[in-house]
Amino acid sequence: MSARLTADCAIAGGGPAGMMLGMLLARAGASVLVLEKHADFLRDFRGDTLHPSTLEVMHELDLFEGLQRLPHQKVHQMSAGIGASETPVADMSHLPVHSPYIMMMPQWDFLDFLKREGERHSGFRCLMSTRATGLINEGGSVVGVTAEGPDGPLEIRARLVVGADGRRSDMRKAAALEVEELGAPIDVLWFRLPRKPEDTEESAGRFDPGRLMVRIYRGDYWQCAYVIPKGAAEAVRARGIEAFRSDVGALLPFEAERAEALASFDDVSLLSVSVDRLRRWWRPGLLCIGDAAHAMSPVGGVGINLAIQDAVAAANILAGPLTEGSLSGDHLAAIERRRIFPTRLTQAAQVLAHNRLLAPVLAQRGQSLKPPLPVRLLARFPLLRRIPGRLVGLGIRPEHVTSPLIRAGSGGGSRPSRGTSGATACSPTPPE
Repeated sequence: MSARLTADCAIAGGGPAGMMLGMLLARAGASVLVLEKHADFLRDFRGDTLHPSTLEVMHELDLFEGLQRLPHQKVHQMSAGIGASETPVADMSHLPVHSPYIMMMPQWDFLDFLKREGERHSGFRCLMSTRATGLINEGGSVVGVTAEGPDGPLEIRARLVVGADGRRSDMRKAAALEVEELGAPIDVLWFRLPRKPEDTEESAGRFDPGRLMVRIYRGDYWQCAYVIPKGAAEAVRARGIEAFRSDVGALLPFEAERAEALASFDDVSLLSVSVDRLRRWWRPGLLCIGDAAHAMSPVGGVGINLAIQDAVAAANILAGPLTEGSLSGDHLAAIERRRIFPTRLTQAAQVLAHNRLLAPVLAQRGQSLKPPLPVRLLARFPLLRRIPGRLVGLGIRPEHVTSPLIRAGSGGGSRPSRGTSGATACSPTPPE
């Protein structure tokens, strides 16, 4: 027997894209069910960067003051160490936004914050420990989703199902949406190293022949990403943890002994890098956004922010049709058209960085590295650093909130009303 629920929108996945979209749609008067397969958001080594484009969205929602009260660090510029030199390469301090910096915040804190804000609206409900397992199809359209929760199977009928369940999306597989693989020649090993009070607060990358590592300032520790050739993780492990600590120590700007904090490879997590996108993001009754629509490389740390931009654009377009009962494939196609351009350009830049910078560095052996011409120009002309700062900080076509506020919770502002939902907010139906 399956318990039955109904909603205007059922969202598979409680990551940044799913939680942001759910909150925005509930804010606009829709009934929303977010299905999150885990019991909490405590997953390590997730994208923890909130870029200026995301922070601007939070300002537009009047949520920034609450967000900034959570523990975080600020990153105003990024540097790259190549050979014997270290050069600032991206400056975000001059961006035309309220918060011209990257906010480093554990993703679980950010998701908990969005969930709490969503729950201030009567139409929002998040089911934890509930995994979307399949789609319900009728007459050539998706009309709902099946799920497995802590109390057993669920059947959720919805005007729209959104796949926001990540790069291994069950929803896009169930819909048989075709994936275009762009490839990636790298994987990443993630780990933490201790930080001392006298260390710099600047996040930076370090390039040496055959080795590449990025360190990210996280308050009392460094979050580190050690880049390796695709599929090389087993070879790295076979050399042993001592050899790995030696490689890491050689890339640190402080004492190499800091790498001794890695007791074993249990302290190291593998991120298998992929870059892909759906050839079509939707079918009638179903939309994919975020990593479910386009898996991004960690280059630039922009994946979480593109996912949030997808959610804002989707809410802007969907809020009226969902609450008025006029949703059509044209609305879903409009979302894809709006977001495919920044997706393609961002992925093209990442593939270029993979092939022209990262892969050649990893392939070098015993040669000294010299900064390429673009890096030398950034070192000589500080104003040029604003260009990569803008690309990383704001991206291509940043979105702004135009979806309305229908039902304000305590402490919210108000916007003009635009209709009401035709469905009972996440209303249950007796089990069969």
